[in-house]
Amino acid sequence: MAKELEGFNFEQRHGKARVRVGRVWRSKDGCRHFMVEWNVNISLLSNCVAAYVRDDNSDIVATDTMKNTVYIKAKECSEQLSAEEFAILLGKHFTSFYPQVFTAIVKIVEKPWERISVNGQPHEHGFKLGSEKHTTEAIVQKSGVLQLTSGVEGLSLLKTTQSGFEGFIRDKYTALPETRERMLATEVTASWRYSYESVSSIPQKSLYFNEQYLNVKKALVDTFFGPPERGVYSASVQSTLLQMAKAVLGRFGDISSVKLKMPNIHFLPVNISSKDHGSIVKFNDDVYLPTDEPHGSIEASLSRFWSKM
Repeated sequence: MAKELEGFNFEQRHGKARVRVGRVWRSKDGCRHFMVEWNVNISLLSNCVAAYVRDDNSDIVATDTMKNTVYIKAKECSEQLSAEEFAILLGKHFTSFYPQVFTAIVKIVEKPWERISVNGQPHEHGFKLGSEKHTTEAIVQKSGVLQLTSGVEGLSLLKTTQSGFEGFIRDKYTALPETRERMLATEVTASWRYSYESVSSIPQKSLYFNEQYLNVKKALVDTFFGPPERGVYSASVQSTLLQMAKAVLGRFGDISSVKLKMPNIHFLPVNISSKDHGSIVKFNDDVYLPTDEPHGSIEASLSRFWSKM
């Protein structure tokens, strides 16, 4: 919220970034352990302009206090909860405990620790690090108004066929050949906004948002690959991206919008020849040069008509 200051519009916020917290819960018998590792970022919108203009810090919530609050609230959570629930909990605390704070923005990135199995049996307290990360952002206002977004980062997907790229603009700068047979690889960054508009309206089911995260991720992956026996043809990254976004909105009624970033990570055909020996390696959809830069950059968002994005 901008304020007029000496003839200018002035906006400010402050917070604590990269607060790393690990939390372990134990089953009632103490045998099975559950754990998360979260990277928490907090921004507070508050009435503390005096600190800027009069050297008066009396309205500032110290960022060290914010850091301590993360650990205290994690300790108070005796039952396992999702990153979304923890972000909302922190947002509610800061906006209710401090009169001068009118909005709290809490972002969390969850490190992908996964329970391991030994001899086909899930280990009671053993975990390995996975790949893609679960993300969330909760914007909580003092009135209880909520904006909740979840997402996934680093979701690497690749298929070795059923992809092409044809019919694009050709001019004097174009060297790329058209093809109906290529490898398609990307690293998906996705975010989706839930339709819940207040803290009191979120589902009370335990770990609901963890379940939704897995379901949305499955919808994205299944749509990218298609049926296991034959797959699905991709005419472009753009076409596949839209189908993935439509799958999410089509299957989850409490999601109002989805945004996808899908870089086109190229696997270039390898052809090697020499003046003396002619063709040494002739590409036959088999040998590629993997690259990560430069890469194509494709992103889009899809929302329901009533969504506020």
